Amino acid sequence: MSAVKSHPYHIVNPSPWPFLSSVFAFAMAIAAIMYMHGSTYVPMVGFLIALIACSILWWRDVIIEARNGHDHTDEVRHGLRMGMLLFIVSEVMFFFAFFWAYFNAAIPAISFVASPTWPPEGIVALPTWDLPFLNTLILLTSGVTVTYAHHAIRLGDNKRAATGILLTVILGLLFTACQALEYSHATFGFKDGIYSSTFYLATGFHGFHVIVGTIFLTVCYFRTLKDHWTPESHVGFEAAAWYWHFVDVVWLFLFTAIYWWGGPI
Repeated sequence: MSAVKSHPYHIVNPSPWPFLSSVFAFAMAIAAIMYMHGSTYVPMVGFLIALIACSILWWRDVIIEARNGHDHTDEVRHGLRMGMLLFIVSEVMFFFAFFWAYFNAAIPAISFVASPTWPPEGIVALPTWDLPFLNTLILLTSGVTVTYAHHAIRLGDNKRAATGILLTVILGLLFTACQALEYSHATFGFKDGIYSSTFYLATGFHGFHVIVGTIFLTVCYFRTLKDHWTPESHVGFEAAAWYWHFVDVVWLFLFTAIYWWGGPI
């Protein structure tokens, strides 16, 4: 009787993956710093591969726990949702810092070092209504398709959900391709002043989030094909959908502030 669980919480089994992932993440950061100071990139790539492998094994175990029918209770699923929500809040703080740096340099009223013109002289800003606007339409459409998939899962229709997720993944890949094309047409580099630095930092970090979200949804797509979701239990997909909507909203702020307000006159 002492072995019978009398609470709704999930007491996880001992696992090496969180510890190893932390070790490899730290080692990768050190190797990246060394690479920036002239060392070879090989250790950084090696630690990155090790980190990815540990993360995959860790998430594999989480999926098994979610599928065994007794570990992920309603209380546990609530905790997972709150954890994802807090993670997104922490990501908001990242982008808040980037926007702060951008506006601190752009608005003379809040900074003594702001440029008298914005964008600064010599910077040819990217056309607002060209690729940036197209990317806005792509991301807004992807928000619709991921919501369609979520609605289908709640109705128990994983086949339609898979279609919605696949469309979202394709749109995410299209956004990334357009972002790369946009960078190739930019006339300024990362080190060409405060405008270019904040531009690439904010849009590049957002682009990284799009890539991560696309991978997240790709995993969800294959899980959908295997009927891992039920109307009552689909926290893994909910986390991916929330993350994707966060990426959408951040892009709207980026488009408004950097491409429109800070765009070519």
